[in-house]
Amino acid sequence: MFFVKELTQNLSLHPSYFTPHLKDYLLKLLNIQVEGSCSGRLGYVIAVIAVTDVGRGKVVEGGAEFKIKYRAIVYRPFRGEVVDGVVASVNKMGVFADVGPLQCFISTHLIPAEFKFDPNSVPPSFTSPDENLTIKKGAHIRLKIVGTRVDATEIFAIGTIKEDYLGPFES
Repeated sequence: MFFVKELTQNLSLHPSYFTPHLKDYLLKLLNIQVEGSCSGRLGYVIAVIAVTDVGRGKVVEGGAEFKIKYRAIVYRPFRGEVVDGVVASVNKMGVFADVGPLQCFISTHLIPAEFKFDPNSVPPSFTSPDENLTIKKGAHIRLKIVGTRVDATEIFAIGTIKEDYLGPFES
């Protein structure tokens, strides 16, 4: 799920950047450091919306440190959330799907029984003989998150497609 959060970031700057364009450089540096990062507590920072306060900065050895307050869009997955993803890889153990920045694993136990693993197909895939549906690399898939594990800098998820209205679909 997506949220807008008020966050702070400390940025260190070398004196060579103390020019009339200091604020522009700080904003660029903030985007580089923050966008795409993951905090286990907050989730994935998708984009910086606005900078609310740059502050005055504090002189430290080797330059200055600025405490920047900003608003950002963050993505944090929750158990029970239904999401769309793209299959990244398929093997006999299951499927890895990319849901934006999150990688989700779907075990063979959480894939409907009618889907059979076909190791001889290129690329390897799970196929359904009844409906001619295929789960292979690059396929779009709708899944439900059944669990998450949070580390300091990463979030892992396990999903299922063993419920109604879940599984591969045409985009």
